[in-house]
Amino acid sequence: MSSRTGPAGTLATLQRSVFLLSWPFFILYLLLPVYGKEIGASTVEIGLFFSAFSLMTVLMRPLIGWAVDRFGRRPFLLIGLGGYAATWASFAFIDQVWGIIAARLLQGISSSLVWLAAYAMVADLSGEGARGRAFGGLTQASSQGSIVGVFVGFALLNARSSSNGVDSELGSWQLLFLGYSVATLLALLIALWRLPESSPHGPQGAGHRGSTPIVWSRPWVLLLLVTLVTGASWAMVSPILIVFLQDRLGVGMETLSWAFLPYGLVWALLPTYLGRLADRFGRKPLMILGLVMAAATSLVIPVLPSIAAFALVWALQGLCYAAGDPAEQALVADLTGGDQRGRAYGLYAMAADLGATIGPVAGAWLYQAVSPQAPFVANAAVLALCAGALALWLHVPARPPGTREAAAVSEPVDDR
Repeated sequence: MSSRTGPAGTLATLQRSVFLLSWPFFILYLLLPVYGKEIGASTVEIGLFFSAFSLMTVLMRPLIGWAVDRFGRRPFLLIGLGGYAATWASFAFIDQVWGIIAARLLQGISSSLVWLAAYAMVADLSGEGARGRAFGGLTQASSQGSIVGVFVGFALLNARSSSNGVDSELGSWQLLFLGYSVATLLALLIALWRLPESSPHGPQGAGHRGSTPIVWSRPWVLLLLVTLVTGASWAMVSPILIVFLQDRLGVGMETLSWAFLPYGLVWALLPTYLGRLADRFGRKPLMILGLVMAAATSLVIPVLPSIAAFALVWALQGLCYAAGDPAEQALVADLTGGDQRGRAYGLYAMAADLGATIGPVAGAWLYQAVSPQAPFVANAAVLALCAGALALWLHVPARPPGTREAAAVSEPVDDR
């Protein structure tokens, strides 16, 4: 392991690992219901595939956040990468419903380990003046990996299907996820070799007992509440979006997949640069602007006349979230100290996961009981209200010059 690369090199190493790790993320979201049907899973059981993951992250994040502060960031990142590799390998051979649910539970644990450790590392290694860019870089690396994974996955599935026929589908699934497992093992090797401990207490600081409790200030409580509510609001729309577009515009999945491509490209190319805006102009303006614009686009989606118009508006919504997310993630570190970051990101991620657990049920009910447009209108109203709450009540105290945080490392992230 090399620890002489400096903060910028360490952040670049973390981004490379996250890039490889993220290959299966989007394609798994698309293929898991399809594979579930192939092995005879009911609609309820397919729903459990997704609920199992969300439930495990909600339960694990606070505990893992405490452990990341207590024992250091690096061990949990490495364990999580190993858990992800085992998850993808298990997907390659599972053909039972409860086996997939067990694998999703393991994925939920691995997700909590990797992302809490990664968030804490980014906060440790980037000063307040470069933190938005650093978090944007992490998000961008993950999005780029997901896009590469989609192209690799569909190229493999299409090639094997055309050459061997329908009976090769299960074999294609096995080969695909074994390949993803190998990519994740490579991410683990990169982290093992090149990624040092970033805890403020250093690699010898594991077991540090002097950590201070999180101060439950008004800005911190407001941030958690907004994260919970906006997470639920976004999740109201996501599960019914495809169904709504198919019903309204009469387009197939292939056309829809191309319509989502501009949105993916926004996340793959822009978060690092948008994060710089949060460093330059502050977290609050970018968060408010992102929520207001996202509310406006959500309001427009139900009346769009074509799939091309949807692709444009959805890409604009991706731009809004890509601007607000790095600012929000950086604000978590701004409001908490170095020995609290694991716990802080654990609570922050738990709030988002709780929202994601509640939102789909509310969105499905609105879609069926009120109207297909209702979830989009409700999402727009909630996002606008949250923007107003931030504008009125989020007051982030400026750090005085010379504090340890103000003097923290602010090297730019190596984007290569």
